Amino acid sequence: MASEQSPLPLETCVPIRSDVDIVTARQQGRALAQEAGFTGSDLTVIATAISELGRNILTYAGSGEILLRPAQTGSKRGIIVVARDEGPGIPDIELAMQDAYSTSNSLGLGLPGTRRLMDEFDIVSVVGQGTTVTVKKWVVRP
Repeated sequence: MASEQSPLPLETCVPIRSDVDIVTARQQGRALAQEAGFTGSDLTVIATAISELGRNILTYAGSGEILLRPAQTGSKRGIIVVARDEGPGIPDIELAMQDAYSTSNSLGLGLPGTRRLMDEFDIVSVVGQGTTVTVKKWVVRP
């Protein structure tokens, strides 16, 4: 586990163009989360959120990137994951955030599931320009 004084690694950018890239993003995100002090099931939760975001990039935009960076506010540490693409955008974000809604014949759990897994969730999408999803998870100390 990282000590409170150790500096966290800088931002990592993983281009997403294939399933292999999603695996790479998961691995790098998990490693960064571990450095930030996450353990056990939180590492799996973060890796799952990264997978969901990467899968959305491939399915809807074809390609994009996932940025992984440490977060720190005072003594609170965590991870920030930014998934962005220059795809078609989401015309109705409110609808896209509903469980079971999908335009790709999936279960429709990607974005709403990611929102539930992470502590903070933000989405910005412009039709014809792309989508950026930013999520944060904070280490909870007992």
